[in-house]
Amino acid sequence: MYDHRRLGRELDLFDTDPLIGSGLPYWLPGGAAVRHALEEYVRSAEQRAGYRHVHSPVLGKRELYEISGHWSHYSDDMFPPMKLGAEEVVLRPSLCPHHALIYRSRPHSHRELPLRMAELGGMYRSELSGVLGGLTRVRAIHLNDAHVFCTLDQVAAEAGAALEMIRDAYAALGIAPARYRLSLPGPGGKYVDAPEKWRRSTELLTEVLDRSGLPYEAAEGEAAFYGPKIDVQIADPAGRESTLSTVQVDFHQPERFDLAYIGADGAKHRPVMVHRSIIGSVERAVAHLIERHGGAFPAWLAPVQVAVLPVTEEQLPQAEALVRRCAGLGLRAEATGPDRGGLGARIRDARLVPYQAVIGPAEAADDRVAIRLRDGRRLDALPAGEALAGIAAQVEAHSTVLWDGAPNALRT
Repeated sequence: MYDHRRLGRELDLFDTDPLIGSGLPYWLPGGAAVRHALEEYVRSAEQRAGYRHVHSPVLGKRELYEISGHWSHYSDDMFPPMKLGAEEVVLRPSLCPHHALIYRSRPHSHRELPLRMAELGGMYRSELSGVLGGLTRVRAIHLNDAHVFCTLDQVAAEAGAALEMIRDAYAALGIAPARYRLSLPGPGGKYVDAPEKWRRSTELLTEVLDRSGLPYEAAEGEAAFYGPKIDVQIADPAGRESTLSTVQVDFHQPERFDLAYIGADGAKHRPVMVHRSIIGSVERAVAHLIERHGGAFPAWLAPVQVAVLPVTEEQLPQAEALVRRCAGLGLRAEATGPDRGGLGARIRDARLVPYQAVIGPAEAADDRVAIRLRDGRRLDALPAGEALAGIAAQVEAHSTVLWDGAPNALRT
């Protein structure tokens, strides 16, 4: 059983400092590389799916969250307002009010819908010290968030497409959901009082889940304050569940912000907001990846993708040249010379690196490399260009397979 807090520090991925504060981890170069690869994957997937990216500030006036409903339903989880002259501003607990305002800033026709808006943005939650832990419960969150503004008859298709994106992302990440949950309201007053909107949004999400063929469970008391949601649950090595990805249907905020589009009849109509997050927060996603893979990330996510290992000092120039060639292909590579120990010791030290490129006298003389795969297989010596092209192809494909179709691969 892997603990991401221990492994994250041992592998130099992230750490904390009391002068920065609890629940506010910082990222070391290795962790930042994992995080950036994850962010780039998500942005690329969103672009292919027709999303347009925006950026919005992490602050907003208190009035913004009074309109959205966060202040009355969620203020216990928000940081207190800060005075700026006669105004009060708040660190945002969510991105959706900002996106609603961005949508409202321009007129829209029915021909533009569905309008898909995405942002990987920061938000802040006033978590109590006792519940903070590693990357799973933090106070500064970077959320892969998106909002689709659409007509009522487009909701099911957009929510279904979001579920497909989640399934594709999990396959690339090499992870699996623990279960799918239809999160519904429960007893208590933390929910918006709009029974008809709750009924319609619950019916829509139930239809999406039934059409998808995914098994799911209904859970009362787990809905957002403004509407029900599909939660994709993950589990840590101890079996503790948390939510990573979500799809939500929201009739509430379009009304609160008076959002509209001009229909084919020339009249104003109210859009529906579909909230969706493919990988949830970057922090929680990386925590789960560390624990799921024990630091042996899929090649496209690995902090170092290629460990270049010269057998002797004489091959150091060729090793350094190979690192530069890797960089030219967008691969993260490091050379480790004999000053760091014998070849066997360096191979063991690089056991989590997907590809180890060994360069001995014969390889150096002929511009070839002997590739060792993390899973224990060794490839016959290949021309360096061919080897790097094969590695780059696996990385670009976001594959969890280290090497495709390698008849010359022998397990050690």
